[in-house]
Amino acid sequence: MELLHGVSYFFGGIFLINSVPHLVSGLMGRPFQSPFAKPPGEGLSSSTVNVLWGFLNLAIAYLLICRTGDFNLRDTAHIVTAGSGMLLAGVIMARRFGRFNGGNSPGDA
Repeated sequence: MELLHGVSYFFGGIFLINSVPHLVSGLMGRPFQSPFAKPPGEGLSSSTVNVLWGFLNLAIAYLLICRTGDFNLRDTAHIVTAGSGMLLAGVIMARRFGRFNGGNSPGDA
């Protein structure tokens, strides 16, 4: 795997995992934090804005993962690279958004 393809897969994983909470919240008709809220990333955006933002993240993930290089689901290096981006961003998002949505208890690390 070329270095630039690996970087693309890593960031593709970040965009892929970021699409999930926005799409799920939006499809459930619930507001959720987005960069378009006031204050950005803290206030709530409408469900429609979240569906649009989640879909854009999904489209970017597709471009970064599926249209760059020759991504193969059976290639462990490819999966580990994209999965690392997903895991890192997922943990960061859980910590950040847990403050607003009751997901962090006082004893969490």
